[in-house]
Amino acid sequence: MLFPTHLLVAALLGRASSLSTPWLVVGAAAPDVIDKPLGMLGVVELYHSLGHSVLLIVIVAPLALSSATGFGVAVGWASHLVADAVHVLVNGRPEALLSLVWPVATPPDPLAIPPGAFFGYYVGSVSFFLEVGLWVLGGIVVLSGSRAASRVRGDRP
Repeated sequence: MLFPTHLLVAALLGRASSLSTPWLVVGAAAPDVIDKPLGMLGVVELYHSLGHSVLLIVIVAPLALSSATGFGVAVGWASHLVADAVHVLVNGRPEALLSLVWPVATPPDPLAIPPGAFFGYYVGSVSFFLEVGLWVLGGIVVLSGSRAASRVRGDRP
């Protein structure tokens, strides 16, 4: 998934739950904020490494249990990993799920393309159209929320 969509998913989770939307968004951003610079700087060969590994649970779990803020960050982070897993599965690349257990295993044929070039590869894929659907859903949620708010305030339609 593209980075902004991870933030949208976190915002939708915030609207559908009692969790803090800003902390969900921070958590959803974290995997890419960690991994993309590491990949671009050549520290790691993959753009899905440390931040995308479920093995970080040893760090994230105590954070999640420490406070509502930590829990929101952890849920946002998990939403990012789940969205990426759905993305590779619907695009027919289940072997890419191995990045979830980096550094224990790595995908046999990773997409080693920088984030900007990834967009060109991605447009037209199955998950691209799922993403478009998510953005439409997000728009509907926002529009319905603002209409409801204006009715509560007594604004005229």
